[in-house]
Amino acid sequence: MQNYRARLQQAVSADIPATLSLLQNPAQIGDHSLNALTPAETDLRAAAVLVPIIERPHGPTMLLTVRASHLPKHSGQVAFPGGKVEDVDGGPAAAALRETFEEVGIQPDLVSVAGCIDVYETVTAYRVLPVLGFVEPDFELNVDANEVADVFEVPLDFILDPRNHRVETRQFQGYERRFYAMDYNGYFIWGATAGMIRNLTDRLDR
Repeated sequence: MQNYRARLQQAVSADIPATLSLLQNPAQIGDHSLNALTPAETDLRAAAVLVPIIERPHGPTMLLTVRASHLPKHSGQVAFPGGKVEDVDGGPAAAALRETFEEVGIQPDLVSVAGCIDVYETVTAYRVLPVLGFVEPDFELNVDANEVADVFEVPLDFILDPRNHRVETRQFQGYERRFYAMDYNGYFIWGATAGMIRNLTDRLDR
């Protein structure tokens, strides 16, 4: 992807919203985008994930994790590093950086935060802010096996190519749920993570 950094910088919003605004303002995209879904709970929670762009010499990649199989929600799924925004974080970007360090060991000072894409609302009652950051490639992974089963990278020009995205269906609580999905080297990327990737792709094409 030529001039990827400049293109991504233009595609994200430099102004990162405060935690409270994530809960007050309805999300325009989410699990409901392809379905008539409403959150399973009315008590929405603010969360943030890091969309890590690794600046490799052979070309940029996007880092993703596989959640541990014993976790109560979204176990075994491909995800961005991240989690619930805590009171101590001071905002969604800080939460995304903290969770990334805790889950995979990437130090916050190796991440240059570029901005954010659209808030994504999940049927599990989270409003998730995806925070995009450029990561220096000389980090060492230190994976928390209690949360993360695997870590992998996907070439940026592959994962942001809409020709590699598709819409699939699956039975969910008695009806058919539609969601974005993509495959890479045996990894199945779907649901909220794929939806966020698709949103970033759409913003690049504007």
